[in-house]
Amino acid sequence: MKTMTKFLAAASAIALTALGSGPAFAAGTAAGSNIVNNVVVNYNVGAVAQTAINASNTFVVDRKITLTVAPVGTTTTNVSPGQMAAVTTFTVTNTSNATLDFGLSLAQQVGGAAPHGGTDNFDVTSPIFYLDNGDGTFNAATDTVITYLDEVAADSSKTVFVVVNIPIGRATNDVAAVTLTAQADNGGTAGSQGAVLTETVGANTALMDTVFADTAGATDAARDGLFSAKNDYTVSAAALSVTKTATIVSDPLNGTTNPKMIPGAVVSYCILVSNAAGGADASGVAISDPLPSQTTYDGTGIFINSTAGTCSGGTNSGTIAGTTVSGTISTVPAGTTRTLYFRTTIN
Repeated sequence: MKTMTKFLAAASAIALTALGSGPAFAAGTAAGSNIVNNVVVNYNVGAVAQTAINASNTFVVDRKITLTVAPVGTTTTNVSPGQMAAVTTFTVTNTSNATLDFGLSLAQQVGGAAPHGGTDNFDVTSPIFYLDNGDGTFNAATDTVITYLDEVAADSSKTVFVVVNIPIGRATNDVAAVTLTAQADNGGTAGSQGAVLTETVGANTALMDTVFADTAGATDAARDGLFSAKNDYTVSAAALSVTKTATIVSDPLNGTTNPKMIPGAVVSYCILVSNAAGGADASGVAISDPLPSQTTYDGTGIFINSTAGTCSGGTNSGTIAGTTVSGTISTVPAGTTRTLYFRTTIN
């Protein structure tokens, strides 16, 4: 061994050259790539260059599976009771070193704290996934209904809209929390969802192995080929109440001085619609009031007061059809009262 060492030191000039480095990606070298390493050994004997010695090694880059799911924005999605097509938005990002499909599933939280505050207390209905067309805004006519994400390239993201319906009858500050989970599936065939990936068990093989490297999401564990994130819908409802008052205006005997409710007397009806504070504005508030058979509308006007909760002033914009008085209040903001009033005569 010593003799050989001396011989090489005295008689050889050795140069080592390593060839074959691959391109760099944020997700790493693409899975399935062959990394080829060639080495060349040049040497001399005396002053004479000898034939170079070559060696080569090739191995396959394994598939490292990492992904993330994240809600878009930092606030809840505000919704109304009975609202159709309420949208919350997520991004699904493939940080693996391979093109993958991603299965999508939605779970509804059962109680507990919602991600943006409040306590989950109801479920949304009829969830549908849409793939964003790239503009970041939901449009059912231009976005695509999906059940999975197809052929998501390494280092790329997709925007997924979760579109649901809100049950009628929910109250202000009711919350529905949902969890979107993406599962790594085999990619490579456009238009067809690949099989769910499983991690390679045992020692490294000569083929492309699969290694789960994902972190834990909202409801899944680390290194399981899944990632989950939460978002929520918060209800903002109008809480309307209505009262009706009748005030004597005049009668045929006493006029307006201490009038009584006798036949021929004029009675003013006032309908007050109140919307509790802290909720949503109520719009298109339609009032319908069939008159009692013992009274007759006196024709002086059907007034809607859109600026204060009093039974005076306003706009003569109501209607009467047969014996039914009607009117529409365009908006009753939260924390306010609006009125409709008119006069009748006692038969």
